Amino acid sequence: MHYWLMKSEPDAFSIDDLARAKTEPWTGVRNYQARNFMRDGMHVGDGVLFYHSSCPEPGVVGIAEVASDAYPDPTQFDRKSDYYDEKSTPENPRWMLVDVAFKRKLGRTIGLDELKQQARLEGFALLQRGNRLSVLPVTKAQWSHILALE
Repeated sequence: MHYWLMKSEPDAFSIDDLARAKTEPWTGVRNYQARNFMRDGMHVGDGVLFYHSSCPEPGVVGIAEVASDAYPDPTQFDRKSDYYDEKSTPENPRWMLVDVAFKRKLGRTIGLDELKQQARLEGFALLQRGNRLSVLPVTKAQWSHILALE
């Protein structure tokens, strides 16, 4: 089993939206490294820390799990989508996604500032200067420590 952190802006798609949907395709990722994590690293059953970003209180707000193997993101083929990619074709898709299933909301938001204060999270990808990826790997030790903060 592997662990991940996936960021979403709550005004676009929040943990409450995932709770209502139960399972949702993680569309719109347009960074090759994040795509590669989904395509090559994620497996059904992997744990996901759901992170609200670009909001007044960024932080970990819930737990989800990877619910499908990677498959082509349909938004890359939709000319009306903000995520349309004219260079991508159904025969040669550039962008992949996984489905993500809701597990539970945390009892409180574990904020970015609190995460930064945790010596045991040294080296955590989320806390690296300049790291803006929306999909990040999490070690088992980091996963356990973050959830223990709840």
